[in-house]
Amino acid sequence: MQTFYYSPGACSLAPHIVLEEVGATYQRQIVKAGTDTQTDSWRAINPKGRVPALSGVTGSSGGMGDLLTEANAIMIYLARSYPEAGLIPSEPAREARMIEWLNYLATGVHSSIYGSIRRTGRFVDNPDLFPPIQDKGRRSLRDAFAYIEGLLGDGRDWAVPGSYTLADPYLLVFYYFGYGAGFDSKVDYPNWRKHTEKLMARPAVQRVIAIEGLNLP
Repeated sequence: MQTFYYSPGACSLAPHIVLEEVGATYQRQIVKAGTDTQTDSWRAINPKGRVPALSGVTGSSGGMGDLLTEANAIMIYLARSYPEAGLIPSEPAREARMIEWLNYLATGVHSSIYGSIRRTGRFVDNPDLFPPIQDKGRRSLRDAFAYIEGLLGDGRDWAVPGSYTLADPYLLVFYYFGYGAGFDSKVDYPNWRKHTEKLMARPAVQRVIAIEGLNLP
């Protein structure tokens, strides 16, 4: 049986939802971001010191054998393994649009912007420099969220118009992260809120929110 390593409320939320969406048989193991992920025992499993990770996928990323890392890679692997779930569009242009969302959220929003707010020590060693970097990060995050809000308000039904894809549960991660950055996502981003309400109506999303013990306003 595959093991899914995750931290409640972290970016691992998205592949956790996908695991439930596709109906995979798996077991869960909590590895808390920022604490457990820094231990030698976890780095022996995943040298990147991050979550999520999924066991039982042929290949190696340098730690435990057959361990797949990176949220986007895990989601795509699951969607390709369970094509009947329909989480990747069949049309090349719509698939590319989904990948466009995944790349933007992982790199443009999470690693660079949100990371500067919540993991500032990855960017500079001097704690005296943290406040201005975090302030700039919040302003950049507000710009990114305004961009997402505009896209979701153009009349589309899901992130990629036409169907629910991997991009949608990943957007939920950042809606949730907005509260950690001091935003009121529910009030400030009404189009994104509607998108989130549609997501929350899905049984797979409801199960994962309950499992992770999250309070999503």
